[in-house]
Amino acid sequence: MISEITMPSMGADMTEGTIVKWLKNEGDKVSKGDKLAEIETDKTVVEMESYNEGILKKILVKEGTKIGVGKTIAYIGDPNDTVPENGLSEEKQSDNEEEPEKLLLESTTENLSEEVVSVKNPQKITDIKEDPDNYRIKASPMAKKLANEKSIHLEDIIGTGPGGRITKDDVNNYVPGPRLVSSSSIGVKKTTILESSDIPLNSMRQAIAKVTVRSKTEKPHFQVTVEIDMTEAMKTRKDINEISEKDKIKISVNDLVLKATINSLIKYPKWNSFFDGEKLTGHSSINLGIAIALDQGLIVPAILDSQNLDLFALSIASKSLGKRARGDGENLTNDELTGATFSTSNLGMFGTHSFTAIIVPPQSGIIALGTVKKEPKVINDQILVREIMYATLSADHRVGDGAEGAIFMNEFKQNLEKPTRLLL
Repeated sequence: MISEITMPSMGADMTEGTIVKWLKNEGDKVSKGDKLAEIETDKTVVEMESYNEGILKKILVKEGTKIGVGKTIAYIGDPNDTVPENGLSEEKQSDNEEEPEKLLLESTTENLSEEVVSVKNPQKITDIKEDPDNYRIKASPMAKKLANEKSIHLEDIIGTGPGGRITKDDVNNYVPGPRLVSSSSIGVKKTTILESSDIPLNSMRQAIAKVTVRSKTEKPHFQVTVEIDMTEAMKTRKDINEISEKDKIKISVNDLVLKATINSLIKYPKWNSFFDGEKLTGHSSINLGIAIALDQGLIVPAILDSQNLDLFALSIASKSLGKRARGDGENLTNDELTGATFSTSNLGMFGTHSFTAIIVPPQSGIIALGTVKKEPKVINDQILVREIMYATLSADHRVGDGAEGAIFMNEFKQNLEKPTRLLL
C-alpha cells in the first residue's frame, strides 16, 4: 500500500522546513527507522527518520526546497504501487525555489527555517576626511626655515609656543618617533561616514525576534540577582582537574553552574514546570537548556535527563552538545532542540559583569551568568580578595512569586559556595 511521507513537525512552533539533502534515492529499499533526509529548521539540521517501510517510489520535493509541515514530500510503497497524480507539482516546487522571500513574508509562524542571506554593503567606515580649510600650521619663519633644512615635516612637531605655535626650539628639540598628537591636528574637523545600507535578517534571526517578543509579551518576567562567592568553587575545580587530568576530563566553571542549577531544580521542582492555563504542567525529567551562540543566531538545546548525571558525565554531555550545535559531529536530535524544561545563559567568557536573559517559551525560568572576577570583600572585619560571580534568575510570575525565586536562587548560591554539594 502506498504511503505518504510528509514534512514532520520538529517543534510546537515549527510550520515549515527545508529539505537539505535526501539520504535515500528513488527505488531504494527503506526500513522503519532509516534516515530519509536532512531537514533544516530555524534552529539546526535534523535527520528525518522513516516510519514506513517499502520502496521509495517518488521524491516530490527537491533538495533546497522549503515546504510546510504536513505537506507530502515523498511516497513509499510496494514495487507495484502507483504514485498518486495529485502530488506536489514541479511547477509548485519551482515557485517555491524562485520566491523564497514571498514564502518568508507569507509565513505567520514563530520559527522559520534557516536561510543563508548574502549581506551586501555591511556597515563599515568608508572614509575619514580632513578639511584643510579648518586649520593651518602655526610656525615662526625661523622654525619653518630650520624644518626645511632638516627635512622635518612641520605636521610632526608639537608646538610649545602661544596657541600651539612651532618655535625654533621645537624644531631643534624634535626627536623622530611615535607621537600622540601634533599641532597640525589640533582643532581639525574630521568627518566619519558610515554606510547605512539595510541588512536583511536571516530566518533564524527572524525566528528569535518572534519568540522573544512572544516571551516578553505573554510571560510576566521578574528578576532575582545574587552575588556568589566562587572562591571555594574555583579551588575545588582546580583540584578536580588536577586529579582528572589523566582521564582528559576538564571541568569548566559552566559545568559547576549547570550542576548547581540541576540540584536546585531537584529541591524546588516547581521551576521545572510551565504555566498551562489553570494549572502548572510539571516534568519528570530535568532537560537543562544551554544557550549557544552561532553565526546565524542563538539556539538553546538541552541536556536530556540531566538529573541523572554526575559532574563528570554532565561535563562530557555539555561539551558534546556544544560541539554538535556548531556542526562538529552528529546533528542534534529533535528532542534536544525542543525539549528543554529550564535554561541557563552564560556570557562570562565575554567579560560580562551581569545581565538578564529572556525566558524561552514555554519554560518558567532561565539563569543568566556573568564572569568570575576578583573583588575586595569585607569578611570578619577584614578586607579579603574573593572571586565573585553574579547570577540573575528571570522567572515567570505566573509560576511563582519573588520570594520563591529568591529561595531558589539562594539554593543555587549555596550549591556553588559549598561546592562539595556538587560532587554528591
